Amino acid sequence: MFKSYFSYLLLFVILYILPVPVTAEESEESIVDKRMSLYKKTEAITEIPWYFIAAVDQYERQINKDLKEDQVISIRIPTEIWYGAGNNSMDTNSIVLFNGKGKDGNGDYKADPSNGEDILLTMASIIKEFGQSEEDFKIALWNYYKRDLTVQTIKNTALVFKKFNHINLTDRDFPVAINYNYSFRNTWGDRRGFGGNRIHEGTDIFADYGTPVHSTTYGVVELKGWNLYGGWRIGIRDIFNIYHYYAHLSGYKEGIKVGQIVQPGDVIGSVGSTGYGPPGTSGKFPPHLHYGMYKDNGYSEWSFDPYPYLRKWERMAKSKK
Repeated sequence: MFKSYFSYLLLFVILYILPVPVTAEESEESIVDKRMSLYKKTEAITEIPWYFIAAVDQYERQINKDLKEDQVISIRIPTEIWYGAGNNSMDTNSIVLFNGKGKDGNGDYKADPSNGEDILLTMASIIKEFGQSEEDFKIALWNYYKRDLTVQTIKNTALVFKKFNHINLTDRDFPVAINYNYSFRNTWGDRRGFGGNRIHEGTDIFADYGTPVHSTTYGVVELKGWNLYGGWRIGIRDIFNIYHYYAHLSGYKEGIKVGQIVQPGDVIGSVGSTGYGPPGTSGKFPPHLHYGMYKDNGYSEWSFDPYPYLRKWERMAKSKK
């Protein structure tokens, strides 16, 4: 009898008292759910669409590098905007007196610049000063950030979130159809001679003419057309402030245009050997896709090595077959 009682007591301790390990995936999913809940709450209060607010938060999550791993909201509003010039009080009446923008989003009678609900209500209120349409949103962003690329990136991210009705868009694809023959190695940083000495800012994926080229990510087509070096090329800006560059195409998928929203696996064109001359020049090198990645930190943009990502996305694509 005592042994049976002890067994039940031990089971109770294990199930209800000892902490249950939380996996990284469960933790991330929980953070995403919390974000969505706060975005939707802010939308209900301000009538600013949740995807506008989420896009601003997503942008700042990429440019603020000292964030905590479990931080839910990443927007940082400058103190002089939050409190008003010459003020440092979180009292909402004081903030109004000093023409600050800080708001109380959680009902504790304080406007705390470290509280997620207060931050989102404040940002949504700043946006709402200019209106609630997509054009008003762009004007509000320009007034706040004073940078065209930032405005374009956030606007595009909002369009992606709106279309897919979520923020947890983590799927990826390999840029060349994996059921075709192709080969690649790490060519980032190699020397190039055409047009003067320069480094190769990407990875070359060799494949036959006409091999389908896929979008690797969720994003918006930002650029399309001829380039002296890249030939027929297309550029896609994703929701992580990264610009994906596809060059030397033989052509584009019919109907694809600047401003179009894409997702991983969408065909955007085909492999070719265009470039190194005036529009239409082709055949100066073997057919291949030049794939480049460029990161924006809110101040400048630079290229980085896409090879490790391509290897990962190749494995992901093959695992789906």
